Amino acid sequence: MKNISILGSTGSIGTQTLSIVSQNPHLFIIIGLSAGNNLDLLKKQILQFKPKIATIRSKENYTKLCIWAKEKKIKTELSYGEKGVNEIAKLKQDLIIIAIVGSAGIAPTFIAISNKTTIALACKEALVSAGDIIIKKAKETNTKIIPIDSEHAAIKQCIGIEPTNNVHKITLTASGGPLWNSEREIFNSITPAQALAHPNWDMGGKISIDSATMVNKGLEIIEAHHLFEIDYSKLKVVVHKQSIVHSFVEYIDGNILAHLSPTDMAFPIQYALTYPQKLPSPKKRLSIQEISKLTFEEPNNNKFPLLKTAIECGKLKNSYPIVFNTANELFVNLFLKEKISFLDIEKHILTTIDNFNHINVTTIEDVIEIDKEIKNEIIQNFK
Repeated sequence: MKNISILGSTGSIGTQTLSIVSQNPHLFIIIGLSAGNNLDLLKKQILQFKPKIATIRSKENYTKLCIWAKEKKIKTELSYGEKGVNEIAKLKQDLIIIAIVGSAGIAPTFIAISNKTTIALACKEALVSAGDIIIKKAKETNTKIIPIDSEHAAIKQCIGIEPTNNVHKITLTASGGPLWNSEREIFNSITPAQALAHPNWDMGGKISIDSATMVNKGLEIIEAHHLFEIDYSKLKVVVHKQSIVHSFVEYIDGNILAHLSPTDMAFPIQYALTYPQKLPSPKKRLSIQEISKLTFEEPNNNKFPLLKTAIECGKLKNSYPIVFNTANELFVNLFLKEKISFLDIEKHILTTIDNFNHINVTTIEDVIEIDKEIKNEIIQNFK
């Protein structure tokens, strides 16, 4: 049996992970759960899975959780905030699922790797901002990082144990999001509800908006660069609106392997949970006979310029991807709160990158400090 923790247990990835765990109680024991603001759901999860530690983001919800736990005579240790998340990351365990949204996943990922805990990574922002540092630490500690993103899980399954110097090119597919067929002229009037209406995937708010701007695919290119130690020149994006093919791996001999599966995150989540073994899945399988047409198009960098900007920041390394990642996270949040327009996301990210005094980054503390600096600046400017 694997002792596992889930950071982001009440989010989309977290709840789907717990669903798989509940279907396989003979394989997994939950020892740590962390939640954002969904107090009621965390309570239900604590009752069902009885973790050693549970933590929630705010002190206010922590106080409510403590009162409830005392009334119910819950033995789970309770905590809150960054401290609570980091406590879970320090636990002796077999696997930790990092499913926190945004830069909050950086520190616990680094802590868990330092403790030689295998990572199941659904927080691409950790590698976007701190990829060089995290991968270096993973090598030093001989710690595995198993991707949960469908594209990276697909790549890993295509590559297997093949040496990466046999790879000529890796292609990540993008759905194009809800705005692919829309004219850019209407982007300024796009509402959060319209941008959240992804045609294929049921995802959280932040990643859904990242899909609408195509930032998500830029972040995934940076993540793939670090995960598979592949040069950016060998990484490519194509728009595949059906979301059936998740990635292609082309080898130096001209052969191409493609990974196909239904648009259901349960598949890559189960892959990460059971790696390196595979288990039968109760989920509906892909029927090749029912696939009528698969299309592939080049990305439109004029309509979605942030895709190219993200990749350029990844190539520049040091503070550039950190600034891009943090600015994107904050401005997406402001858009979801209807404080800025859809096109303002793009405008303000570019301004933030241009105005920042970029520096070399060598430690995880550098990454966290830059992230905090950008967050404080944006919060002050948009009070």
